[in-house]
Amino acid sequence: MSTLTEHTEPVEVAFGYRAGRTLPLRVELVRQLKRRRTLIMGGILAVLPFVLVIAFAIGGDPGSRNGQVTLMDTATASGANFAAVNLFVSAGFLLVIPVALFCGDTVASEASWSSLRYLLAAPVPRGRLLFSKLVVALGLSLAAMVLLPVVALAVGTAAYGWGPLEIPTGGALDSGTAAQRLVVVVAYVFVSQLVTAGLAFWLSTKTDAPLGAVGGAVGLTIVGNVLDAVTALGHWRDFLPAHWQFAWADAVQPRPEWSGMIQGTAISITYALVLFALAFRGFARKDVVS
Repeated sequence: MSTLTEHTEPVEVAFGYRAGRTLPLRVELVRQLKRRRTLIMGGILAVLPFVLVIAFAIGGDPGSRNGQVTLMDTATASGANFAAVNLFVSAGFLLVIPVALFCGDTVASEASWSSLRYLLAAPVPRGRLLFSKLVVALGLSLAAMVLLPVVALAVGTAAYGWGPLEIPTGGALDSGTAAQRLVVVVAYVFVSQLVTAGLAFWLSTKTDAPLGAVGGAVGLTIVGNVLDAVTALGHWRDFLPAHWQFAWADAVQPRPEWSGMIQGTAISITYALVLFALAFRGFARKDVVS
């Protein structure tokens, strides 16, 4: 049987053992789906569209202010507009939470339960363990981002009807085109959150406290948003992932503009790859005692 560290000489393993078959993705996925925090997070995202519908019903239809029409002002125009508004109000903070939770809690929680060393002694190679947990965490994060607009589209269509996506700057997108653009928006929002995922996952391999990993990722994401608001930084803000988090708004225009989304995607993926690499490298050398 292999030891907890990977610095010793190779040892014999049981007949039929294959490292690539340890901790299958389906096993890890079922484990994570059954956890209470997964169910609670899914419930919060599914309830948000209903909360907004009630808010509009109580406060009345949103209207333009000072002659300026925003996306929020068109929320009740159609189900597509309502779904877009849900993404708009959630992308900056709410959707950060499930990403940080699923990616930051995954390894640190095993350490806090003192089960991490037993997984490695099974034996599950460290790289395989991190790979399985990262893939499942990213899958759940993507599912959370898909869940919100899907529920919002259904709720918005029931409340305000099925129709084109009205654009605040003028014009509209037909229902089919609007659905395609919303898919692009969800994909971009997911990519833009990969930096938070990388931060959370890296911190999860460095600490035995899940809340520390999750809170640290959320805190650093907020710091990025604050720095992006400092206009004195000038063009340095272009290197902040937060600077491009709402570039998806260019996709819901009659003539979409992709340059901002391309730059945001490149920056997010670059940061994420570095952070994921740090997580794998650091965990491979870590002495696991919990």
